[in-house]
Amino acid sequence: MRTVPPTTPPQDLPDAPLSTGAVARRLGVSPTTLRSWERRYAIGPARREDGRHRRWTPQDIARLELMCRLTAQGVPPAEAARAARDAARDTRVAFPAAPVGGSEPARAPGGPNSLPLGEVRPECRGLARAAVRLDAPAVEELLDAALAEHGLVTAWEEVIAPTLHAVGRKWASAGERYVEVEHLLSWYVSSALRRVRTAPGRPGVPPVLLACVPGEQHSLPMEALAAALGERGLSVRMFGAALPAEALHDAVRRTGPRAVVLWSQSRVTADRALVRSVAAIEWGLRGARGHSALLLAGPGWASGVQDPRTERLFGLRSGVDVIVALAAGAPPATGAARAAPAAYGS
Repeated sequence: MRTVPPTTPPQDLPDAPLSTGAVARRLGVSPTTLRSWERRYAIGPARREDGRHRRWTPQDIARLELMCRLTAQGVPPAEAARAARDAARDTRVAFPAAPVGGSEPARAPGGPNSLPLGEVRPECRGLARAAVRLDAPAVEELLDAALAEHGLVTAWEEVIAPTLHAVGRKWASAGERYVEVEHLLSWYVSSALRRVRTAPGRPGVPPVLLACVPGEQHSLPMEALAAALGERGLSVRMFGAALPAEALHDAVRRTGPRAVVLWSQSRVTADRALVRSVAAIEWGLRGARGHSALLLAGPGWASGVQDPRTERLFGLRSGVDVIVALAAGAPPATGAARAAPAAYGS
């Protein structure tokens, strides 16, 4: 038997009471789950406004956080709720033992095995908690809520990417643990990005070609870029992970893109010879040949000499602006500090 930790409100909890939706985003559960817990296990807020609207105080949220930690360890919800209620009154109450068999499951964020998030938005912590619990419905709902509230670019930069980075760091430092968390989160991020509505494009504008270099499996940053460009009404050809070199060359010749963006996550996949060959491709009719602007995105390109006729790209927001300008006919920027998604990734 172990003792329940005191339900002292964490320092990042707000002073003012929060709505059910705001609490759900913080904790990484759906509002429906919170209402179900309130109805079934009497772990609801201490106050309501006008007798109708729920308002959760820091003490209410602390109880819910404890319940989330316990359920993440396999404790049945009814027992977890009872322990959380008792802990609010007595910090020495013992809670149920971990499930029989094997080692103790990983704790949810907030315990000794928490994800290394640092200073992030509350929505980011909620998403991390849901991912660690493998709570797919909550992950999906939280992603959709972040995209709707903040827009794609801000949601990616301030909610989604920090959570993906934290999961990746935890996986790298914990052996085979957390692989399932990364896979689940990546799948639902990809699905959410594909649900982003595209704007009507202008006819006759050459497309933008997006691809990961051969051997590169990290495609989520390019999916975010594809979705962001689609929101701006640009025509995109997205080829995803590990496009073979020959197929990349054929795609450039066949589509005559205004710009080609190549993603490399690591130096192992950053093929400079491929860059030079793509930069040399000409397309179009004889006497009216054209070249595509070649943009290199991803941390894999960070080392080495800048390739001629290429530009390095460094962030989703600025990258979208640069590609939109190129699509409108602006000449490629000069210098290595002009924009797209190089510093973010999964």
